[in-house]
Amino acid sequence: MAKRSGAGSLNCKVTFQARGIREDGYGGTVTGPFEDVFTISARLAPKFGADVETVTAARLAALQPYNLTVRSCSNTRAVTPAWRVYDARKGMVDGAPVRVFNIKTIVNPDERSQYVEMLVVEGESS
Repeated sequence: MAKRSGAGSLNCKVTFQARGIREDGYGGTVTGPFEDVFTISARLAPKFGADVETVTAARLAALQPYNLTVRSCSNTRAVTPAWRVYDARKGMVDGAPVRVFNIKTIVNPDERSQYVEMLVVEGESS
């Protein structure tokens, strides 16, 4: 996190989505489709280098891991790996996001709660 400073490094927009909960008609509940929860500025950086074997294996499987960095706030602290995120700059086509990322891990990298960093993977089915 040392190389990133200030809001200028958060140069893209992403939208977080969570599955909605619906009634099934029999008194129970079921999970519905993903629904937009909030949009925020972020930094999407492709993951390279450190673990070459893991990154290479992911690319061979047509998956691309990214580090997603967002400012820490009540919304971003509520995100869980059950959610997903999409690139709001690319938008949606026919009601489906163009670039979708599955959330793998969520960490507070500097332990000061300024930023939340997530390992996300593009190309996996949700």
